[in-house]
Order: sequence, then structure tokens, then C-alpha cells
Amino acid sequence: MATKTAEGATSGTEAGTEARKDDETTTAAADAAAEERSEEGSAEERAAEADGGEAGDATEAAGGKAPSGVGQGAGAVVSAALGLVSLSGGWIGTVASAREQLVGQLQTSSTASVAKQIKEVYGDAWHTTALWAGLFALVALITGVVVLARPAFGTPGRPQAAWIKSVAWAGVSLGVIGLLLAVLKYSDALLGLPSTG
Repeated sequence: MATKTAEGATSGTEAGTEARKDDETTTAAADAAAEERSEEGSAEERAAEADGGEAGDATEAAGGKAPSGVGQGAGAVVSAALGLVSLSGGWIGTVASAREQLVGQLQTSSTASVAKQIKEVYGDAWHTTALWAGLFALVALITGVVVLARPAFGTPGRPQAAWIKSVAWAGVSLGVIGLLLAVLKYSDALLGLPSTG
């Protein structure tokens, strides 16, 4: 009986040892897998840091932060506003026209012909209004084109907001229309001076 107990104890000890060996093997395999995962993760982290570092360097070189597009939006709105001013003449055009009319009245004698009086008093004032409207239209056109062309020289892969494009195109269109009307007014093709004879 004692032999059976000793054999049972020996076989129990051997089974326990084998179980411990299996546990150790499983633990070693799990540790190895965890190390591989951590190495893969750290490699991915290093690659991400390298990519982030390059992007960070580009951002720092550009001024510390990514552009928000506020300047482009403001430029588009200014372009559209200047285009509208070019169509209406604007306050500066009205003042310049009134000044030119006053200068014409002062420089034209009362004995001058009717054609000369009309040209000096009204014609020059009309041309001055057309000239100022043309200047506003030209500035609106240039500003709109610059806003539309800006993404080509900015951060690659960063699209321009749709509303900025729309407003800039409106400014360009109004600038072209205003410039065309200014040329027609200045050349007397549109609403020219009445004939005196």
C-alpha cells in the first residue's frame, strides 16, 4: 500500500511538473507574442511620428499653424463688393464727377459754344465717372482672380471652400461687367453726349 502511495505521489509530482512546464511554455509564448506586438506597435508609432514630424515641420515653416482660409474669404467678399461699386459708380466716382463738373463750369466762359460747354461741364464729368467705375471694376477683377488662383500656391491637398469660390467668381463676373460698361461709357458708345447741331 505504501508503494502505491509513493507511486501515486511520484506520478502526482510528475503531473504537476509537466503542468508547470506547460504553463511556463504558454507564458513564454504569450510573452514572445506580446513583445512582437509591442515591436510592431513601436515601429508604427515611429513611422507615424516621422510623418507627423514632417507635417509639423511644414506647418511650423508655414507660420505655426495651418491656414484657415479667412483671408481668401475676405478677399472674395471684397472682390464682389468692389464689383458692385463699379456698377453703381460709388461715392468716390460721384464726388469726382461733381468736381470735374465744377471745374468745367469755372473754366468755360459764357461766350463759349454750346458744344464746348456741354463737353466741358457734362462730358468730362461723365468720363470721370466712367474712369472711376473702371478702376473699381479692374481692382474687383484682379482681387477675384487672385483669390481663385491662391490654392494653387498654398497648402497642397487643402481644397478651397465652395462659398469662397462662388463669391470670388461673382466678384470676377461683376468686375468684367463693370469694366465693359466703363469702357463703353468712356468711349461714348453708351449714353454718349447729345449732339448740338
